[in-house]
Formats: sequence, structure tokens, C-alpha cells
Amino acid sequence: MRIHFIAIGGSAMHNLALALHDKGDEVTGSDDAIFEPSKSRLAKSGLLPEEMGWFSAKIDKGLDAVILGMHAKADNPELIHAQNLGVKIYSYPEFIYEQSKNKTRVVIGGSHGKTTITSMILHVLHYHDRAVDFLIGAQLQGFDNMVHLTEENDFILLEGDEYLSSPIDRRPKFHLYKPNIALLSGIAWDHINVFPTYENYVEQFEIFAESIAHGGILVYNEEDPEVKRIAEAAQAPTRKHPYHTPEYTIESGKTLLETPEGPMPIAVFGAHNLNNLAGAKWICQHMGIDEEDFYEAISSFEGASKRLEKIGETAKNVAFKDFAHSPSKVKATTEAVKEQFPDRKLIACLELHTYSSLNAEFLKQYKGALDAAEEAVVFYSPDAVEIKKLKSINKEQIAKAFEREDLIIYTDPEAFKEYLFGKKLNNSTLLLMSSGNYGGLDFDKVQGIL
Repeated sequence: MRIHFIAIGGSAMHNLALALHDKGDEVTGSDDAIFEPSKSRLAKSGLLPEEMGWFSAKIDKGLDAVILGMHAKADNPELIHAQNLGVKIYSYPEFIYEQSKNKTRVVIGGSHGKTTITSMILHVLHYHDRAVDFLIGAQLQGFDNMVHLTEENDFILLEGDEYLSSPIDRRPKFHLYKPNIALLSGIAWDHINVFPTYENYVEQFEIFAESIAHGGILVYNEEDPEVKRIAEAAQAPTRKHPYHTPEYTIESGKTLLETPEGPMPIAVFGAHNLNNLAGAKWICQHMGIDEEDFYEAISSFEGASKRLEKIGETAKNVAFKDFAHSPSKVKATTEAVKEQFPDRKLIACLELHTYSSLNAEFLKQYKGALDAAEEAVVFYSPDAVEIKKLKSINKEQIAKAFEREDLIIYTDPEAFKEYLFGKKLNNSTLLLMSSGNYGGLDFDKVQGIL
């Protein structure tokens, strides 16, 4: 096939481009800006556009498909030219469905936990040499790409994102996959720029539960009241399987998972990750992995990139970075780290980086999110607020939202770095939570303060 990507530089888009290139398709693409690591990865495969920008001449009737990324706009000249020529245009999820409509589609949905659960499942399948197609939202050890497509594999494992499909298709991505096997991990209001009310956001998960193919299976987290309500009311699935957080203990900073064979040490920790593990186990069993084989494989799972990823450790101190940015995930991650290292001082740093987290009204959702930490820091960039065209927020609003009088707040990246690298840690745990990079923080240098 000849396939052209409009906005090829995105995280998901460039991985799909690489996957199709590896499969033998002829791939081209355009973008107005491409950053690392997408830039180097595309260049290595000969897919990096020679010039940045949009060029109508790249679109012709000989194309089998144009894949449109969210970064593009509805008035994109390449898109308009493709529409005028009658070339088939797909959103990212539409194309994935088209490639997998004859496979068993396994879709992991939820406001949080979906990347970790998908990573756990993929790790277990890989451990036992079970070949599957997949789409995942983070880099995983042992895998070159975040997307893998073949003609022959029976299963495809998809991380189901509730964000919009494309500039001209306002449906959430996971509405388009029509899963045979689905999982719902948890619901916490997010993406308020797209879903302005909590009720509107929750409705997307109700639609997802009803989109399951006839005779399908829904695995769901029964500890989340909203998920439990949606799952029990869903008419589409033939079978429903609830899961809950398994029993575990912590000894000397190590988590021991209770299994039928006794306590087993695992690399991941925190109640939310153990809950994710329980969901992953159910899905693996539906994909042909028995319980004993699941436990054998999961013991070596070390996590997905930026999901409680250890970035440094000494005898007395340890540092983690985590993608956590939604209030519920920030709270769960902070509490998990404190539970794992109860005798160490926890310094929790959070960057407010997403559209939702920088919204003055949404800030109230963060009440108590950092309470498990002895020292709590919030960083945000007023420039980011301006770029996102949001109403300005101030330190007083943030302090009031978190309801923590000793909250330390930084708005200048250099001032935050001075604070961080000036710390003299002793018997401490440092937790850096963000979907950004604190205005240019080099995480590799954090080891130097431990």
C-alpha cells in the first residue's frame, strides 16, 4: 500500500508509520515540526520529511490511504487536497480498526492505568513467546516500536484512548475499535477542553462498554464505583469479569504479591499498580495464558517508561519519575511511594502541564492529592497557560486548591532547578510527576543529588 501521514511526527503517528514501513508498505509524511525522539526514529528509517511544512503536491490519486493526525487542523492544505481528489482518509483509530477487523481485538480503556495494564499484558505474552499485534502508549523494554502490525497474528492488543480521533472526527478513539475483549480500569474526569462536564466525560465510557462486539467480554475494576455501575448496566458483553486489588505485603522496600503458591516478589509497587496487575491477569487468561504462567512472567515486569520509573538510587535515597498528572493518579502515585518507603522523607514534585491541570476551575480536583508527602512542590509555567489560551492562574489559587499551607510553588524553570539540585537528601524519596519536563529539566542529572 501507498500511505501518506498528515502530521507524521506525533508519538502515536510516527510509531504507526514505522510499523507500516516495517510491514513493507510505502510510507510518506508531512509535519510542520517534529521533535525527538520521533525525529531520529523517522530519520533512521528514511521517513523523515525533507522539509517541514504542508505540501499539497504530496497528495495524489495513487495513494491508497491518508492518515490524519490530531496535530493537523481541519483547513490543512494536504487534507483539503486529499478530500478534493477523493483519496481515502482515515483517522488513526479508523485505520487501526481497518487493519484489525479480522482479528480478536483486545482494548484496554480507562482514565488511568491503561498504559501500565497494556504493558503488563504485552510483557507476559512476550515472555511466553505469544506473538500479537499491538498499540501501546509508552516505550516498553524489549520492544522497538509502540505499534506492531502483521497479517498473520490472531490477536491485537490496543490501548484505548478516550481523546478525539482527528480534527474532522470528534469521536473518542476507543469508540472505533469495537473490542471483542475489553477492560475498564477506572474513571476520573480529564480532557475538560473536550469534555466540559463530568457527566459528558463518563458518557464516553458508557458508549465504549456498549461498543463491545456481540458475544464479547468485559473485564472491569469493581473497586471504582463509576466503572462498576457502567459495567453492570452494559448490555453488549456476553460475559463480565470484575477484578479487585490483590493481597500484598511490603518488606524492606520490596512488594510481595500473594499468589496461590505463596508470597512472590515483584518489581512494581503501589495499590493502584497491584490493581492494574489483577486486570492484566484476567485479560491474559482470556488470551490463553493460565494463572501460573502469568505469575511467572509478571515477576520480571519493571514498568512502562515514565510509570514510576526509577531514575536513581543510593543506599539512603531513591528517585522516581512518573507520568501522573490527573488528580486521582497524582494521589495514588504519591501514596504508593510513601507506602513503599514509609521510613523515608517523601519529596513530591508535580508539574501542572496539561490543559485540564492548568484550568482554574479544574484545579479544585487536586485537593489532598499531595498529602502523603512530607514536602510538596508544584511547578507550572505561566507561558504554558498563555500558549493554551487559558485564563491566568496564580500561586494563591494553586495553594487554595491543594489545601496545603506549606505547599512550595515555582513558576520559573531555573528557580525550580536551583531548588531541586540544591537539596541535600538524607534518607529521602524524590518523586517527580509530570507529562512534561519542568521547563527543560535533565532527569539524568537527578542521580547527582541522591
